[in-house]
This record gives sequence, C-alpha cells and structure tokens, in this order.
Amino acid sequence: MPEIDVGTPVSQLVDWLTTHLGPFFDAISVVMLALLDGVLYLLTAPHALLMTVIFAALPLLARRWGLALFALVAFLFVQAMGLWVETMETLAVVLVASIIAVLIGVPIGIWAARSRGVSNVVRPLLDFMQTLPVFVYLIPAVFFFGIGVVPGVMATVVFAIPPAVRLTELGIRSVDEEVVEAAHAFGAKPGQILREAQLPLALPSIMAGVNQTIMLALSMVVIAGLVGAAGLGVVVVRGISTLDVGAGFEGGLAVVLIAIYLDRLTGAFAESGGSLRGLMRRRPALLPEATASTPSAIAGPTS
Repeated sequence: MPEIDVGTPVSQLVDWLTTHLGPFFDAISVVMLALLDGVLYLLTAPHALLMTVIFAALPLLARRWGLALFALVAFLFVQAMGLWVETMETLAVVLVASIIAVLIGVPIGIWAARSRGVSNVVRPLLDFMQTLPVFVYLIPAVFFFGIGVVPGVMATVVFAIPPAVRLTELGIRSVDEEVVEAAHAFGAKPGQILREAQLPLALPSIMAGVNQTIMLALSMVVIAGLVGAAGLGVVVVRGISTLDVGAGFEGGLAVVLIAIYLDRLTGAFAESGGSLRGLMRRRPALLPEATASTPSAIAGPTS
C-alpha cells in the first residue's frame, strides 16, 4: 500500500505563510504583547494586598461569601510562597487568551445556531480541534511567532475556542421556540430577537462556555511555559528540568488555586445569569395585560 505524505505539504504551507505573511504575524505579536503588558500592569501596579482584596470582593457581587474567603486565603498564600508576580503573569495570559477566544467563539456559535449549514461545517472542525494533542498547537505557533509568550497565547486561544462555540450554539438552540414565535408575532426583527430574547435566555449556557474556555486556557499554562511563556508554567518547567520537586509543587499548587478561584467565580456568575432567564420567561405574562388594556386595537372599533 503506497504511503501518503501529509507532513511535507503541511511544512511547505507553514513555510509559505511564514515567508509571505511575516509582517502580518509581526503585527499580531506587537498587538498581543501590548495587550499582555497592559493587563499585567493593571494586575501588578497596585499593591499585592490591594489586589487580593479586589479578588476577594469579586465573588461578593454574586453573594458567594465562601468563595470570597477562599480567594483571600489563596492569594495571601500565593504571596507567602513568593509567587505573586508569576501568578499575575499567568492570570494575564489566561485573561487575554480567554477574552480573545470568547470574542471569536461566541459569534461563531451564534452563526452556527442560526445556520444549519454553518453548524455542519463547524462541528467536525471543533471535534478535530478538541481531539488534537495540545503540543501540536505549539508547533505552528512557534514557527509563526518565534519563542516567547506570544506563541503560548496564540496556541492557548486556538485550544480554548471550542467550548465557547459549542455551548453558545447549544444555548441559543435550546431557547423555547414559543418565545421566538411570540417575538416574531409582535413584529420583532431577527436582530432584536437575538439580542433581547435568545441571548438573555442562553446566557447561563454561554457563561458555562466561558467557564470551560478559561479552564482550558489555564490548562495550557505549563505547556506554554515550554516555549517561553512567562508565569507559573516557567516555574513548573524549571522545577522539572532541575529536578526541584519543591519548586515544581509550589508552581503547580498556585495553578490549582487560580483554577479553583476562576472556576467557582465564573460558575457563580453563570448561575446568577439564570435570573435574567427567569425575567425573560415572565415577560410574556405581561403581554395579556397590555393587550387587555387596549381591546379596540385587537377586536376593532365597537359600535
């Protein structure tokens, strides 16, 4: 049976892109570094204790007192281990990569929910992206952007997009058809239906997609450290390369604490999004009152 050479065409494609689109990739690197530097400055410019208080206060917006206490203890513990700067570098990478992945994934999910053809094309592509080994994402990223934090972020973005697309599509398709038909009956345009009915009702599912996107981005931290991405990944990789079990354990423990905090925080906001869904479900109950107050508009003029 003849062998099929797949690697050579892929290598030639990567070489062609690197040669002809070099300035484009350089521009992406500049923008990405600017974003990372800006987010990192916001996280590290205030005193560490002040940022700890802010992190502990965020769960209070969703009335999660236990999570607020956990955040306070966790970030104080990170400071005690001397890993505050590395933790903020990791958090900056995760935030930037997650935001970009959500900004790309949610619109694609909306498009797939509104078009069966797009969904049929996107679904196998997402299956391929989720089953591809994570190390494979780093290979073209290093070729296009070199060694450093940028290829780590770009590989993380690609790796973290699928749950944002899938759960956005699932949330919009799960909206009750009666709500959409009622909106059509009252003359709402497709954009209004999406903005005022489908998205609010799908918000819990979309927030679950955001949660999974953040978790996947965080899972790439150590792997991105292999190509020079700053943060806790470098601490873990350094501990592995020098057989320093203590340093590697401290870096891994800090990653775990951030993962628990971000998971619980996004989960809390996803649950609080259910109140919007309840409000939208109660809104149709107001329609009979409005129509009853103006019977002539429905039944016509009375004699």
